Amino acid sequence: MKRLRPMLRLLRRLRQGSGVLIPLVPYMADRFGATPALITPILGSYSLCQLIAAPFWGRLSDRYGRRPILMTSLAGACISYVILGFARNLEWLVISRMLAGFMAGNLAAAFAYASDVSKPEDRAKALGLVGASIGVGFMLGPAIGGLLAGNRLHEASFTAPAAVSACLSLLALALVVWMLPESHPVEDRTPHSEKRQRGAALRLLREKPGLRLLTGAAFLVTFSQSTLESIFAIWAWTRFNFGPRTVGLLLFCLALVAVSMQAGFVRKLVPRFGEPRVAAAGVMSYVVGLAIVAAGGSLWPTLAGLVLCGLGAGAFNPSASSLASRQASARNRGAVMGTYQASASLARVVGPFVSGLLFATFGRNAPFLISAAVTLPAAWFVLGRAALPAADEALERSG
Repeated sequence: MKRLRPMLRLLRRLRQGSGVLIPLVPYMADRFGATPALITPILGSYSLCQLIAAPFWGRLSDRYGRRPILMTSLAGACISYVILGFARNLEWLVISRMLAGFMAGNLAAAFAYASDVSKPEDRAKALGLVGASIGVGFMLGPAIGGLLAGNRLHEASFTAPAAVSACLSLLALALVVWMLPESHPVEDRTPHSEKRQRGAALRLLREKPGLRLLTGAAFLVTFSQSTLESIFAIWAWTRFNFGPRTVGLLLFCLALVAVSMQAGFVRKLVPRFGEPRVAAAGVMSYVVGLAIVAAGGSLWPTLAGLVLCGLGAGAFNPSASSLASRQASARNRGAVMGTYQASASLARVVGPFVSGLLFATFGRNAPFLISAAVTLPAAWFVLGRAALPAADEALERSG
């Protein structure tokens, strides 16, 4: 686990930078005249570009190593935050979010790095720590962004949060340059002639039924997460009149619970119950949490629902990621994890594009209730993966 520590520090800085802006982008779009039905697609543009980029960065990391990919993408992320800080209309806001999303596809390389430096029996623990580090970034980021922006919508300052995000990206870049050793040796890298064949996401999904089930589960759970994240600021504003600061603190609480689960409890639960059961329990917790948020008529039920959502995300994400990593060999781990992350990125595209429409058409609670119903099958997908180990091993040997 010692080799994983520089990556954990990197991910905390990286996700803090993007997390700072989570509670602010909806308010920025509102200031520029966007309606709720348009605000959430702006958030979705980030995930659309991440979807496109995740397999791309994963394949490049298989060929050139993890460090060059991380350094390039971090420099691009810094540029995106500078653009956002100077944005004065919707067009530049969208450009900055799309560029940031493309660079955020580097999570495929980051997860591949974690898999490179961990033993198979320790992989759930390692990926749980990776998820916890990402969660720490998202936990601290919204709180920092909300405090910097203030709680009055029409007086909120967005330049300072953007500058903080850019500085955090530069700090993460410095960590890669000076502290992160390469984890993917030259002898394990995918040759140029094999890149397309081994990196093709559709071929991986055709060959590996276990990976298909896991990517399906990741899609459904992440759809719920992205729906909650994209509509929560608007929902909280219309229901409780909460501004950026309060929303940032609530998202801080949500991430705190998820981080606690990933960093501590998952490591104890997985050896006892197994990854599929822990992941399935996480799905059910998230579904119940969404239903409580929608049904609650005051702040306390909302907080209780957010706690359950945090517990569910913290249980599902590292367990399912570990199961996905077992579908890979040393030579195609970046491509496999890129494909897995691409399914989550696709959900982060669909969720924001749908949530605003559901909010405007069926009412403010509709996005949460529909997401809860849609996510239920993810538990069956994960448990179905547990019935396929022999087939997966045979496919891995043949690949």
